[in-house]
Amino acid sequence: MTAERPSISGPSFPSLEALIARAERAGSGTPPVEKWNPPFCGTIDMTIRADGTWTYLGSPITREALVRLFASVLRKDEDGRTYLVTPVEKLGVQVEDAHFLAVEMSRDEDPSGPVLTFRTNVGDVVTAGPNHPLRFVSRGEGGSFEPYLSVRGRLEAKLTRALAFDLAGLLGDDEDGPFLRSNGARFAVGGAA
Repeated sequence: MTAERPSISGPSFPSLEALIARAERAGSGTPPVEKWNPPFCGTIDMTIRADGTWTYLGSPITREALVRLFASVLRKDEDGRTYLVTPVEKLGVQVEDAHFLAVEMSRDEDPSGPVLTFRTNVGDVVTAGPNHPLRFVSRGEGGSFEPYLSVRGRLEAKLTRALAFDLAGLLGDDEDGPFLRSNGARFAVGGAA
């Protein structure tokens, strides 16, 4: 049985250039937090909520520039905890679900097939593929799933509900089950190989 290629009809996706234009800090890079090894200085009352809202002492952080600054020094370590990291300190923060939200998607084609590129709520532009895999978490019965994208390090973005519906329209199906392709990589949906 050969893999069925998803139809490209359906929702209209913005161009990659449009995603980058909307990502104010695209291309500016992030600090090398993975190389920093400062001492742990405790946990602060900062939470990244499941809806993408960042809070401090229970109050939402409404300044987008401040959220982007904090996001640029965010790191998830091997211990599974998430920290704000500077060269001189490491502070623990709480994360309810994912670190970021993927809020926009572009779909292009290259010789290897579809290429899906996402913009996060904090300005990252990430192409799903071998270096930035998609993973799917099944939720309940009926085949529903929640997709997550590896952004950098161990940090992930959860796709918004609207983007999850867009992805559902791009799924292929073969003898191994439903899947999605991007940038030459195949991502199984629902635990298929």
